[in-house]
Amino acid sequence: MILTPRTVKLTTRTGIDIQRVLPHRYIRTIGAWCFVDLFGPTTQEYAMSVAAHPHVGLQTVSWLFEGEVEHRDSLGSVQMIHPGKLNLMTAGNGIAHSELSQSGSGRMHGVQLWTVLPKNVRESAPMFDHYDSLPAFEADQLRCKLLVGSFMGYRSPARIFSEMVGVEIDVTPGGFVTLPLQENFEYGALLVSGDIAINQEELPQSSIYYLTQGHGDATLSSTNGAKILLLGGVPFPETIIMWWNFIGRSHEEIVQMRSDWNNKSERFPAFEDRIHGRIPAPELPNLQLQPRGNISPTIT
Repeated sequence: MILTPRTVKLTTRTGIDIQRVLPHRYIRTIGAWCFVDLFGPTTQEYAMSVAAHPHVGLQTVSWLFEGEVEHRDSLGSVQMIHPGKLNLMTAGNGIAHSELSQSGSGRMHGVQLWTVLPKNVRESAPMFDHYDSLPAFEADQLRCKLLVGSFMGYRSPARIFSEMVGVEIDVTPGGFVTLPLQENFEYGALLVSGDIAINQEELPQSSIYYLTQGHGDATLSSTNGAKILLLGGVPFPETIIMWWNFIGRSHEEIVQMRSDWNNKSERFPAFEDRIHGRIPAPELPNLQLQPRGNISPTIT
């Protein structure tokens, strides 16, 4: 199945267009991966200028192909991220952060990813990790950078809480290769740039090719070369409510998270940054939020 993106605005402050591929109408999660935003490439100054905002119940996985972004958070973390480096923020029971792309750093191009925290760790204290050194390797017309999990005999040091994988893969021009997969994983392959056919099906730009469990491999072919992001994992066993920047299990939990943020609860300590702003949580819809999972389990 091919998951096509929808275009959204990053913020009213910058107006940059984002290609949001996950959550999708039919597929809410791929393993523990629950959110995929692809942004750029763009030369817009301060293309990413996102004021302080909260997260609960998830990890943010920030990955750049081009550019430079400063991360600041309510733990006191100040970290610049560059291409090939990984920022991994575990929100646990509550964290706030801001993101600011750096003027003069050239084009901005990257992805913002979220993973769901399972019930045994979702109420844990927040954490922030930065990884300068990640496995990078070449294999049969492929160049790979491993963000999280294990792939082709390599393992990332990144702290994760579900059985999952995330890897950036460059396919050489004219490449045709069989990619090994874990049969107990479901997968999504995001086309970042170039051209790619997966299992002989052309994948549109900024879309995800989705594979259910049970596939031991997939064929990749490219005429002019391609960059993809392969995300996978054991299907997430819990139904969730994902609303705004929060992931909970009940309507009441989401209401409390929203109230704590908007009322400046100590759950989300204040911090200093160069944006000097704070994004309020929007109004809740006039209905009872219901937990949801993937809604088309018969898709193959």
